[in-house]
Amino acid sequence: MMEPIANEAYKASVLRNFITKDGTLRSIPAQYKKKLVILEYLVEQLEAGKEYPEKDINAFIKRYHADYATIRREFIIHQYMSRDHEIYTRNPRELWTQWEKV
Repeated sequence: MMEPIANEAYKASVLRNFITKDGTLRSIPAQYKKKLVILEYLVEQLEAGKEYPEKDINAFIKRYHADYATIRREFIIHQYMSRDHEIYTRNPRELWTQWEKV
């Protein structure tokens, strides 16, 4: 398992490579671990416990990347968020897929 300092350096490097100066996402990383770092970064911008209608989640993701449907689906697959009908809620961090353990 990587050390916390190495984890922070890895995360910083991934964010540098995939997030542009204006804060948008260059591309969705193909590599699983890097993709998880980016998803975690995005979902951390959302308020814990707040309910978001699907259109708000779409608008939030579109600020970073045009392919909001893929990213929204990834949020659910990796347990960053849960969906009840068309309402999305950020899950507690312990449910998230942990990129550090990949």
